[in-house]
Amino acid sequence: MVASTGNPLKPSQISFDRQELSEILRIYGFKVADGEWRDYAIDHLKDRAVFSVYRQAHEAPLYRIEKEPKLARRQGAYSIIDSNKRILKRGQDLTQVLKLFEKQLKLVE
Repeated sequence: MVASTGNPLKPSQISFDRQELSEILRIYGFKVADGEWRDYAIDHLKDRAVFSVYRQAHEAPLYRIEKEPKLARRQGAYSIIDSNKRILKRGQDLTQVLKLFEKQLKLVE
């Protein structure tokens, strides 16, 4: 969008686009099916969009998947933060960041 002054308008809030939300909800669906996750919340703030994952609705979030565009050139716009506020993974590509949640195969002897 362009303002009448010719300058681009800044969005009043950051949000996930359809493709990003689709990727996040795909992982969410697998985790719900496994019984690990049960609820989620989406927040659209001025500087970031946050997808929070809960085991129980009344608890603090287990994980937060954040999109912070101002970090895109330095550390990557996407990050996964655990309940202790540690950044578990950060990157430029949401698909690569979400691979943190994919199941690891274990060798059975």
